[in-house]
Amino acid sequence: MELKDAMAALAKLGNEQTKKTWLRHGATGELFGVKVGDMKTLLKKVKGEQQLAMDLYATGNLDAMYFAGLLADGAKMTRKQLDAWAKAARWYMISEYTVPWVASEHPEGREIALEWIGSKVPHIQCSGWNAYGSVMATRPDSELDLKEIEGLLGRVEKEIKKAPERVPYCMNGFVISVAWAVKPLTAKAKATAKKIGTVEVDMGDTDCKVPLATEYITKLESMGRIGMKRKSAKC
Repeated sequence: MELKDAMAALAKLGNEQTKKTWLRHGATGELFGVKVGDMKTLLKKVKGEQQLAMDLYATGNLDAMYFAGLLADGAKMTRKQLDAWAKAARWYMISEYTVPWVASEHPEGREIALEWIGSKVPHIQCSGWNAYGSVMATRPDSELDLKEIEGLLGRVEKEIKKAPERVPYCMNGFVISVAWAVKPLTAKAKATAKKIGTVEVDMGDTDCKVPLATEYITKLESMGRIGMKRKSAKC
C-alpha cells in the first residue's frame, strides 16, 4: 500500500469524538482521531510493509505514528532510526507505547532502553523505562540481567519523587512490570512499591490516575499473572 492510500484510509477511520479524547489527553498537531481497534483492522491489509511504517511515522500525524508502531518490526530498524523515533515522539501515547514497543524488538533493546533512561529529555526517559519494561515482558528471565534490574529498582526508589513530567508515571510502571514479568524479583519489586507509595503526576484534564503499585501488583497476583510473558509488547 502506498503512503497516500494508507493516510487516506486512516483519515476515513477518524472521528471527532476520538479526536477530542486524544486532544484532552495532550495530543497536539495533526491527527485524525482513529480508534486503536480500527487501526488493527487496517493493519491486516499492510502487515509486513516495513517501509510504509517508516513513511507513516515520518508524516508527524499522531494516528499515523501510532499505526506505524503497530506495523513496524523493531528488529529491522537501526539504532539511528529508533533514536529518531524517540526524539520525534511529541505525545505520551507515542513516547510511552509506540517507541518502547519497537525498541524492545531490537536485538539491542535493553542497551537502547538504558541509554534512553539516562537521557536528559523527559519524554525520552519515559521511552527508556517503558522499553526496558517491554524487554522484561517479552524475554525469558534467563536472558535478563537480574542484578541490573535490581539496580534500576533502586534508582526508581531514589529518583522517582524528583523526576520530571511523566517520568514518575513510567518509573512506577517499571516497578509493576518487574513484579509481574520477572518472578525472581517480584518480592524486591513489591518492597520497592511499598517504599515509593503514592506517586503524583499531572494527568491534565482527564480522570486518569497513577496506579498505586502495591495494589496493582496484589491484583496481578490474585489473577495468577506473576511470571507470565508476552509474545509481543504491542497492544
